[in-house]
Amino acid sequence: MSKKYEYMHRAYELAKKGVGRVSPNPLVGAVIVKGDKIIGEGYHEFYGGPHAEVNAFRSAKESVEGATIYVTLEPCSHYGKTPPCAEAIVKNKIGKVVIGMLDPNPLVAGRGVKILEENGIEVDFGYLCEELTEMNKTFLKFIESKTPYVIMKTAMTLDGKIASKTGDSRWVSNEKSRAKVHELRNELSGIMVGVDTVIADDPMLTTRLENGNGQNPIRIVVDSKARIPLSAKILNTSDQAKTILAVTEKADLDKIKKIEAKGNQVLKVNALDDRIDLNALMQKLGEQNIDGLLLEGGATLNFSALQSGVVDEVVSFVAPKIIGGNAKSPVGGEGIELMKNAIELDNIKMQQLGNDLMLTGKIKS
Repeated sequence: MSKKYEYMHRAYELAKKGVGRVSPNPLVGAVIVKGDKIIGEGYHEFYGGPHAEVNAFRSAKESVEGATIYVTLEPCSHYGKTPPCAEAIVKNKIGKVVIGMLDPNPLVAGRGVKILEENGIEVDFGYLCEELTEMNKTFLKFIESKTPYVIMKTAMTLDGKIASKTGDSRWVSNEKSRAKVHELRNELSGIMVGVDTVIADDPMLTTRLENGNGQNPIRIVVDSKARIPLSAKILNTSDQAKTILAVTEKADLDKIKKIEAKGNQVLKVNALDDRIDLNALMQKLGEQNIDGLLLEGGATLNFSALQSGVVDEVVSFVAPKIIGGNAKSPVGGEGIELMKNAIELDNIKMQQLGNDLMLTGKIKS
Protein backbone atom coordinates (compact mmCIF):
# COMPACT_ATOMS: atom_id res chain seq x y z
CA MET A 1 0.00 0.00 0.00
CA SER A 2 1.41 3.38 -1.05
CA LYS A 3 1.70 6.20 1.48
CA LYS A 4 -1.21 8.03 -0.21
CA TYR A 5 -3.50 5.04 0.19
CA GLU A 6 -2.25 4.49 3.72
CA TYR A 7 -3.12 8.05 4.78
CA MET A 8 -6.46 7.99 2.95
CA HIS A 9 -7.29 4.67 4.59
CA ARG A 10 -6.61 6.25 7.97
CA ALA A 11 -8.97 9.11 7.06
CA TYR A 12 -11.55 6.50 6.00
CA GLU A 13 -11.28 4.69 9.35
CA LEU A 14 -11.68 8.00 11.18
CA ALA A 15 -14.77 8.87 9.13
CA LYS A 16 -16.50 5.65 10.21
CA LYS A 17 -16.41 6.83 13.82
CA GLY A 18 -19.22 9.22 12.95
CA VAL A 19 -21.66 6.40 12.08
CA GLY A 20 -25.09 7.10 13.50
CA ARG A 21 -24.16 10.63 14.61
CA VAL A 22 -23.92 12.85 11.51
CA SER A 23 -27.09 12.06 9.52
CA PRO A 24 -28.12 13.51 7.09
CA ASN A 25 -24.55 14.75 6.57
CA PRO A 26 -21.83 12.51 5.10
CA LEU A 27 -19.20 10.58 7.03
CA VAL A 28 -15.89 12.41 6.56
CA GLY A 29 -12.38 11.92 7.93
CA ALA A 30 -9.23 14.01 7.52
CA VAL A 31 -5.52 13.47 8.15
CA ILE A 32 -2.81 16.17 7.99
CA VAL A 33 0.65 14.97 6.97
CA LYS A 34 3.95 16.85 7.07
CA GLY A 35 7.27 15.23 6.25
CA ASP A 36 5.71 11.73 6.13
CA LYS A 37 4.39 12.21 9.65
CA ILE A 38 0.77 12.57 10.72
CA ILE A 39 0.53 15.84 12.67
CA GLY A 40 -3.25 16.14 12.92
CA GLU A 41 -6.41 14.17 12.30
CA GLY A 42 -10.14 14.51 12.80
CA TYR A 43 -13.59 13.43 11.65
CA HIS A 44 -17.12 14.82 11.50
CA GLU A 45 -18.31 13.77 14.95
CA PHE A 46 -21.95 14.88 15.05
CA TYR A 47 -24.53 16.71 12.97
CA GLY A 48 -24.09 20.45 13.25
CA GLY A 49 -20.61 20.09 14.73
CA PRO A 50 -17.22 21.04 13.22
CA HIS A 51 -16.29 19.22 10.04
CA ALA A 52 -13.42 16.76 9.75
CA GLU A 53 -10.94 19.30 8.38
CA VAL A 54 -11.58 21.74 11.23
CA ASN A 55 -11.15 19.02 13.85
CA ALA A 56 -7.92 17.94 12.15
CA PHE A 57 -6.57 21.51 12.29
CA ARG A 58 -7.50 21.78 15.96
CA SER A 59 -5.62 18.58 16.77
CA ALA A 60 -2.44 19.54 14.89
CA LYS A 61 0.74 19.14 16.96
CA GLU A 62 2.69 21.72 14.91
CA SER A 63 2.22 24.30 12.16
CA VAL A 64 0.22 22.94 9.22
CA GLU A 65 1.61 25.48 6.75
CA GLY A 66 2.75 23.68 3.60
CA ALA A 67 1.39 20.32 4.82
CA THR A 68 -0.80 17.88 2.89
CA ILE A 69 -4.32 17.15 4.08
CA TYR A 70 -6.01 13.88 3.12
CA VAL A 71 -9.80 14.14 3.26
CA THR A 72 -12.31 11.45 2.27
CA LEU A 73 -14.78 13.88 0.64
CA GLU A 74 -14.32 17.11 -1.28
CA PRO A 75 -14.12 20.03 1.17
CA CYS A 76 -17.36 21.99 1.33
CA SER A 77 -17.51 25.41 -0.31
CA HIS A 78 -20.79 26.75 1.09
CA TYR A 79 -22.01 28.18 4.37
CA GLY A 80 -24.26 25.70 6.20
CA LYS A 81 -24.21 25.04 9.93
CA THR A 82 -20.44 25.64 9.74
CA PRO A 83 -18.19 27.84 7.54
CA PRO A 84 -16.73 26.39 4.30
CA CYS A 85 -13.88 23.93 4.86
CA ALA A 86 -12.25 24.91 1.55
CA GLU A 87 -11.74 28.43 2.96
CA ALA A 88 -10.32 27.00 6.20
CA ILE A 89 -7.79 25.01 4.19
CA VAL A 90 -6.72 28.15 2.31
CA LYS A 91 -6.54 30.15 5.55
CA ASN A 92 -4.29 27.53 7.17
CA LYS A 93 -1.91 27.66 4.16
CA ILE A 94 -2.11 23.95 3.32
CA GLY A 95 0.16 23.06 0.41
CA LYS A 96 -1.71 20.07 -1.04
CA VAL A 97 -5.12 18.43 -0.70
CA VAL A 98 -5.73 14.76 -1.51
CA ILE A 99 -9.45 14.03 -1.90
CA GLY A 100 -10.98 10.57 -1.75
CA MET A 101 -14.10 11.38 -3.76
CA LEU A 102 -15.84 14.45 -5.16
CA ASP A 103 -19.03 15.63 -3.46
CA PRO A 104 -22.24 15.09 -5.50
CA ASN A 105 -24.01 17.80 -3.47
CA PRO A 106 -25.03 20.53 -5.97
CA LEU A 107 -23.92 23.11 -3.38
CA VAL A 108 -20.37 21.72 -3.62
CA ALA A 109 -19.95 19.70 -6.86
CA GLY A 110 -16.39 20.70 -7.74
CA ARG A 111 -16.57 24.18 -6.22
CA GLY A 112 -14.41 23.14 -3.29
CA VAL A 113 -11.69 21.97 -5.67
CA LYS A 114 -12.02 25.21 -7.67
CA ILE A 115 -11.49 27.38 -4.56
CA LEU A 116 -8.39 25.38 -3.62
CA GLU A 117 -6.84 25.52 -7.11
CA GLU A 118 -7.60 29.22 -7.51
CA ASN A 119 -5.56 29.80 -4.34
CA GLY A 120 -2.56 27.87 -5.67
CA ILE A 121 -3.17 24.66 -3.69
CA GLU A 122 -2.33 21.42 -5.47
CA VAL A 123 -5.28 18.98 -5.58
CA ASP A 124 -5.21 15.23 -6.14
CA PHE A 125 -8.21 12.90 -5.91
CA GLY A 126 -9.61 9.44 -6.67
CA TYR A 127 -8.40 7.25 -3.80
CA LEU A 128 -10.52 4.50 -2.14
CA CYS A 129 -13.55 5.61 -4.19
CA GLU A 130 -15.31 2.23 -3.95
CA GLU A 131 -14.96 2.00 -0.17
CA LEU A 132 -15.92 5.64 0.34
CA THR A 133 -18.97 5.31 -1.92
CA GLU A 134 -20.17 2.31 0.07
CA MET A 135 -19.54 4.08 3.38
CA ASN A 136 -21.64 7.08 2.31
CA LYS A 137 -24.32 5.23 0.32
CA THR A 138 -27.16 6.73 2.38
CA PHE A 139 -25.85 10.28 1.94
CA LEU A 140 -25.20 9.80 -1.78
CA LYS A 141 -28.74 8.62 -2.50
CA PHE A 142 -30.34 11.21 -0.22
CA ILE A 143 -28.44 14.17 -1.65
CA GLU A 144 -29.45 13.17 -5.19
CA SER A 145 -33.05 12.00 -4.66
CA LYS A 146 -34.09 13.55 -1.31
CA THR A 147 -35.44 10.11 -0.36
CA PRO A 148 -33.96 7.62 2.13
CA TYR A 149 -31.69 4.71 1.32
CA VAL A 150 -33.73 1.63 2.25
CA ILE A 151 -32.24 -1.62 3.56
CA MET A 152 -34.69 -4.52 3.88
CA LYS A 153 -33.65 -6.84 6.70
CA THR A 154 -34.90 -10.43 6.94
CA ALA A 155 -34.07 -13.40 9.16
CA MET A 156 -35.11 -16.91 8.20
CA THR A 157 -34.42 -20.59 8.60
CA LEU A 158 -32.66 -22.61 5.91
CA ASP A 159 -36.08 -23.56 4.50
CA GLY A 160 -37.15 -19.93 4.32
CA LYS A 161 -39.36 -19.58 7.40
CA ILE A 162 -39.50 -16.58 9.72
CA ALA A 163 -41.38 -18.45 12.45
CA SER A 164 -42.83 -21.86 13.27
CA LYS A 165 -46.39 -22.86 12.32
CA THR A 166 -47.53 -21.59 15.76
CA GLY A 167 -45.95 -18.18 15.12
CA ASP A 168 -43.01 -18.73 17.48
CA SER A 169 -40.00 -16.75 16.21
CA ARG A 170 -37.71 -16.43 19.26
CA TRP A 171 -35.18 -16.88 18.00
CA VAL A 172 -34.68 -17.67 14.32
CA SER A 173 -31.19 -16.16 14.20
CA ASN A 174 -28.39 -16.37 16.75
CA GLU A 175 -27.09 -13.78 19.17
CA LYS A 176 -24.34 -12.54 16.84
CA SER A 177 -26.84 -11.94 14.05
CA ARG A 178 -29.17 -10.07 16.37
CA ALA A 179 -26.26 -7.89 17.53
CA LYS A 180 -25.54 -7.08 13.87
CA VAL A 181 -29.13 -5.93 13.42
CA HIS A 182 -28.66 -3.47 16.28
CA GLU A 183 -25.55 -2.15 14.54
CA LEU A 184 -27.72 -1.50 11.47
CA ARG A 185 -30.29 0.28 13.63
CA ASN A 186 -27.51 2.47 15.00
CA GLU A 187 -26.29 3.36 11.50
CA LEU A 188 -29.64 4.41 10.01
CA SER A 189 -31.86 7.33 10.98
CA GLY A 190 -35.15 5.42 10.65
CA ILE A 191 -36.66 1.97 11.10
CA MET A 192 -39.94 0.96 9.46
CA VAL A 193 -42.43 -1.85 10.12
CA GLY A 194 -46.01 -2.66 9.18
CA VAL A 195 -48.80 -2.40 11.73
CA ASP A 196 -49.27 -6.19 11.74
CA THR A 197 -45.76 -6.55 13.16
CA VAL A 198 -46.62 -4.11 15.95
CA ILE A 199 -49.89 -5.93 16.73
CA ALA A 200 -48.18 -9.35 16.76
CA ASP A 201 -44.90 -8.55 18.54
CA ASP A 202 -45.33 -5.16 20.27
CA PRO A 203 -41.65 -4.28 19.59
CA MET A 204 -39.70 -1.30 20.90
CA LEU A 205 -37.52 -0.99 17.76
CA THR A 206 -34.71 0.66 19.71
CA THR A 207 -30.95 0.13 19.49
CA ARG A 208 -29.14 -2.04 22.00
CA LEU A 209 -25.38 -2.16 21.54
CA GLU A 210 -22.92 -3.80 23.93
CA ASN A 211 -21.32 -0.45 24.78
CA GLY A 212 -24.73 1.12 25.41
CA ASN A 213 -23.99 4.07 23.10
CA GLY A 214 -26.40 3.24 20.31
CA GLN A 215 -28.59 5.88 18.67
CA ASN A 216 -32.29 5.02 18.47
CA PRO A 217 -33.71 5.41 14.97
CA ILE A 218 -36.99 7.21 14.30
CA ARG A 219 -39.69 4.52 14.32
CA ILE A 220 -42.09 4.52 11.38
CA VAL A 221 -45.22 2.35 11.34
CA VAL A 222 -47.12 1.86 8.08
CA ASP A 223 -50.74 1.71 9.20
CA SER A 224 -53.24 2.94 6.61
CA LYS A 225 -56.30 2.73 8.89
CA ALA A 226 -54.59 3.47 12.25
CA ARG A 227 -55.22 -0.02 13.61
CA ILE A 228 -52.27 0.22 16.01
CA PRO A 229 -53.25 -0.43 19.66
CA LEU A 230 -53.01 2.68 21.82
CA SER A 231 -51.15 0.51 24.35
CA ALA A 232 -48.33 -0.29 21.87
CA LYS A 233 -44.88 0.30 23.35
CA ILE A 234 -43.72 2.48 20.49
CA LEU A 235 -46.62 4.87 21.08
CA ASN A 236 -45.79 5.23 24.75
CA THR A 237 -42.01 5.71 24.70
CA SER A 238 -41.57 9.07 22.97
CA ASP A 239 -38.94 9.89 25.60
CA GLN A 240 -36.71 7.18 24.09
CA ALA A 241 -37.33 7.61 20.37
CA LYS A 242 -39.65 9.44 18.02
CA THR A 243 -42.49 7.49 16.40
CA ILE A 244 -44.18 8.39 13.10
CA LEU A 245 -47.44 6.69 12.15
CA ALA A 246 -48.09 6.76 8.39
CA VAL A 247 -51.82 6.64 7.64
CA THR A 248 -54.27 7.37 4.82
CA GLU A 249 -57.47 9.39 4.86
CA LYS A 250 -59.30 6.24 6.04
CA ALA A 251 -57.72 6.51 9.50
CA ASP A 252 -60.06 7.44 12.36
CA LEU A 253 -59.56 11.11 13.30
CA ASP A 254 -60.38 10.58 16.98
CA LYS A 255 -57.76 7.86 17.24
CA ILE A 256 -55.21 10.03 15.47
CA LYS A 257 -55.72 12.73 18.10
CA LYS A 258 -55.14 10.19 20.88
CA ILE A 259 -51.95 8.96 19.20
CA GLU A 260 -50.64 12.51 18.80
CA ALA A 261 -51.53 13.29 22.41
CA LYS A 262 -48.98 10.67 23.46
CA GLY A 263 -46.22 12.67 21.73
CA ASN A 264 -46.19 10.85 18.40
CA GLN A 265 -46.41 12.22 14.87
CA VAL A 266 -49.10 11.13 12.41
CA LEU A 267 -48.25 11.52 8.74
CA LYS A 268 -51.10 11.42 6.22
CA VAL A 269 -50.05 9.83 2.93
CA ASN A 270 -51.94 9.23 -0.30
CA ALA A 271 -53.26 5.72 -0.89
CA LEU A 272 -52.36 3.45 -3.79
CA ASP A 273 -54.46 0.30 -4.37
CA ASP A 274 -56.01 0.80 -0.93
CA ARG A 275 -52.57 0.85 0.74
CA ILE A 276 -50.13 3.59 1.60
CA ASP A 277 -48.22 4.80 -1.45
CA LEU A 278 -44.70 3.92 -0.31
CA ASN A 279 -43.01 6.18 -2.86
CA ALA A 280 -45.05 9.11 -1.56
CA LEU A 281 -44.13 8.11 2.00
CA MET A 282 -40.42 8.09 1.10
CA GLN A 283 -40.75 11.64 -0.21
CA LYS A 284 -42.38 12.78 3.04
CA LEU A 285 -39.76 11.03 5.19
CA GLY A 286 -37.02 12.64 3.10
CA GLU A 287 -38.56 16.04 3.84
CA GLN A 288 -37.94 15.24 7.51
CA ASN A 289 -34.23 14.55 6.82
CA ILE A 290 -34.60 10.79 7.29
CA ASP A 291 -31.84 9.70 4.93
CA GLY A 292 -31.68 5.96 5.71
CA LEU A 293 -34.30 3.36 6.64
CA LEU A 294 -34.07 -0.16 8.00
CA LEU A 295 -37.14 -2.05 6.81
CA GLU A 296 -38.01 -4.83 9.25
CA GLY A 297 -41.22 -6.04 7.64
CA GLY A 298 -43.39 -7.98 7.98
CA ALA A 299 -43.95 -10.09 4.93
CA THR A 300 -46.73 -8.02 3.32
CA LEU A 301 -44.89 -4.71 3.72
CA ASN A 302 -41.66 -6.28 2.45
CA PHE A 303 -43.34 -7.35 -0.79
CA SER A 304 -45.01 -3.96 -1.23
CA ALA A 305 -41.67 -2.20 -0.70
CA LEU A 306 -39.93 -4.42 -3.25
CA GLN A 307 -42.77 -4.09 -5.72
CA SER A 308 -42.82 -0.29 -5.43
CA GLY A 309 -39.05 -0.07 -5.98
CA VAL A 310 -38.17 1.75 -2.76
CA VAL A 311 -35.74 -0.94 -1.54
CA ASP A 312 -32.05 -0.37 -2.35
CA GLU A 313 -30.41 -3.23 -0.48
CA VAL A 314 -31.33 -6.51 1.19
CA VAL A 315 -29.62 -7.95 4.27
CA SER A 316 -30.75 -11.50 4.99
CA PHE A 317 -29.73 -13.63 7.97
CA VAL A 318 -30.01 -17.34 7.28
CA ALA A 319 -29.97 -19.74 10.24
CA PRO A 320 -29.03 -23.42 9.78
CA LYS A 321 -32.42 -24.59 11.04
CA ILE A 322 -35.27 -26.44 9.32
CA ILE A 323 -38.85 -26.33 10.64
CA GLY A 324 -41.07 -27.08 7.62
CA GLY A 325 -44.82 -26.54 7.56
CA ASN A 326 -46.77 -23.64 6.13
CA ALA A 327 -45.20 -20.90 8.24
CA LYS A 328 -44.62 -17.44 6.73
CA SER A 329 -41.62 -16.49 4.64
CA PRO A 330 -39.87 -13.09 4.83
CA VAL A 331 -41.68 -11.77 1.75
CA GLY A 332 -45.41 -12.33 1.28
CA GLY A 333 -47.96 -10.37 -0.73
CA GLU A 334 -49.32 -11.46 -4.08
CA GLY A 335 -45.96 -12.73 -5.27
CA ILE A 336 -44.42 -12.66 -8.73
CA GLU A 337 -45.87 -15.04 -11.31
CA LEU A 338 -42.87 -15.69 -13.57
CA MET A 339 -39.29 -16.44 -12.55
CA LYS A 340 -37.99 -14.14 -15.29
CA ASN A 341 -39.64 -11.25 -13.45
CA ALA A 342 -38.06 -12.06 -10.08
CA ILE A 343 -36.37 -9.19 -8.25
CA GLU A 344 -32.64 -9.87 -8.46
CA LEU A 345 -29.75 -8.85 -6.24
CA ASP A 346 -26.25 -7.86 -7.28
CA ASN A 347 -22.93 -7.13 -5.53
CA ILE A 348 -23.47 -10.07 -3.20
CA LYS A 349 -21.43 -10.26 0.00
CA MET A 350 -21.45 -13.02 2.56
CA GLN A 351 -20.37 -13.04 6.21
CA GLN A 352 -20.54 -15.87 8.73
CA LEU A 353 -21.83 -14.97 12.18
CA GLY A 354 -21.43 -18.05 14.34
CA ASN A 355 -23.39 -20.68 12.41
CA ASP A 356 -25.61 -18.08 10.73
CA LEU A 357 -24.90 -16.55 7.34
CA MET A 358 -25.48 -12.88 6.58
CA LEU A 359 -26.09 -12.28 2.87
CA THR A 360 -26.07 -8.72 1.55
CA GLY A 361 -26.96 -7.57 -1.93
CA LYS A 362 -28.05 -4.47 -3.84
CA ILE A 363 -31.28 -4.48 -5.83
CA LYS A 364 -30.33 -5.01 -9.45
CA SER A 365 -31.49 -2.14 -11.64
